[in-house]
Amino acid sequence: MSRVEGLAEIVLWVADMEAALQFYRDQFGLEIMSPPEMPNKFLMVAKPGGIPEMIVLVPHPHPNDYFPRHKEKRVLHHLAFRVDHRSYDELENRFIEAGVEIRHGVHPVLKGVRTFYIDDPDGNEVEVIGPA
Repeated sequence: MSRVEGLAEIVLWVADMEAALQFYRDQFGLEIMSPPEMPNKFLMVAKPGGIPEMIVLVPHPHPNDYFPRHKEKRVLHHLAFRVDHRSYDELENRFIEAGVEIRHGVHPVLKGVRTFYIDDPDGNEVEVIGPA
């Protein structure tokens, strides 16, 4: 029986590409894989087994009509990045220094981990999970 081996990409609509790139590329350090002239931006998260795991940012054709900026109307609950102990602390401090609201939580299934949550510029919740 065949089975899924991993997650290849998560694709997000964005209202402001530069703000989204600042968040994912600059804050998280994700590498842009797509050519500069391509409107969609493919950012590599990791590359296990040769096929990259990616976040893909797609400019929404009608951002003012689409983005409610209210959590209750989100269609994506959240996405999560797995990081090591040092990266967890560095990312948390980076977002605190940038004035981003950080919410901490307890993972309902994984034991021995720490989590924090932040919102990207389009209101999508992003979780960071690292070892305790």
